[in-house]
Amino acid sequence: MKSRSAWIGAVALGAMLAAAAPARFSGSPAEAASIVAVVNNSAVTSGDIAKRAAFLRLQNTRGNVQSIAKEQLIDEALKREEILRLKMSVSTSDVDAAFGRFASGNKLSPQQLSQILERSGVGVEHFKAYIAVQMSWPRVVNARYGRANAKSFISRVQENDGKKPVTTEYFLQQVIFVVPEKRRGAILGKRKAEAEASRSKYPGCDAAKVFAATMHDVSIRELGRVLEPELPDNWKPLVMKAEGQTTGTLVTERGVEYLGICKKREVNDDVAAEMVFRAEDLGKTGNEEQDANSKRYIDELRSRANITMR
Repeated sequence: MKSRSAWIGAVALGAMLAAAAPARFSGSPAEAASIVAVVNNSAVTSGDIAKRAAFLRLQNTRGNVQSIAKEQLIDEALKREEILRLKMSVSTSDVDAAFGRFASGNKLSPQQLSQILERSGVGVEHFKAYIAVQMSWPRVVNARYGRANAKSFISRVQENDGKKPVTTEYFLQQVIFVVPEKRRGAILGKRKAEAEASRSKYPGCDAAKVFAATMHDVSIRELGRVLEPELPDNWKPLVMKAEGQTTGTLVTERGVEYLGICKKREVNDDVAAEMVFRAEDLGKTGNEEQDANSKRYIDELRSRANITMR
């Protein structure tokens, strides 16, 4: 298990993603799925295993990928249950942002990454569920064994003469001009022009939903608080150079979007400082102590769990 700061590097598929082969199994996993294991009250199905095995193949994993996939999914079921019990899950927007960063890091758009994942048999939802656990689990481990990490955070602040790093805090809203996939070629240009024209009329976050209702197929999504290090690579330059209440437009898998900037300010609280440190640590080697604590935690959960193989 890698630390939260290292998981992206651990699964960065690089050129392998661009050359991903079609799925190696036939038929819909949902149609053919049967229960392979029950972990407490959670089922692991043959469809889940097929998707994870496809993901392992993308990573060129050696060995029996079906067996490795099953063990990973059993561990993840235990992790997910513990994450939910302790209410320490990351948000959907955190997962979506990580998905965007992963795509950008592999020189892909989110839409291209989605297509590759579907074509390879992994699926977007399976990959996002994997991301959610990989991002949330270190929070749980840190809550149990976090003393060393807390000391590290404090020591880094002390090394900076007691000053916490400053970053920008945004409260954001997503304005989406929906473009159905089947009509993308026909109407994308028109929708982009409509989105661009609407920016000058954007009334601000409080009135945005009423504003969206006056237009065809426009939805509003609240993103809430986002710190600068959390911004996805594809949105970051647009947010940082934005003037006024909106960013420029961006074509995504959903259609044409821009962000409404509800509020912006400089912050240096503990959460912001830790996020800055985490961003600085991306790509560094996983923390061995964190990995050892994670294994210890999983072994404990397995010893108490009711795991039934079918």
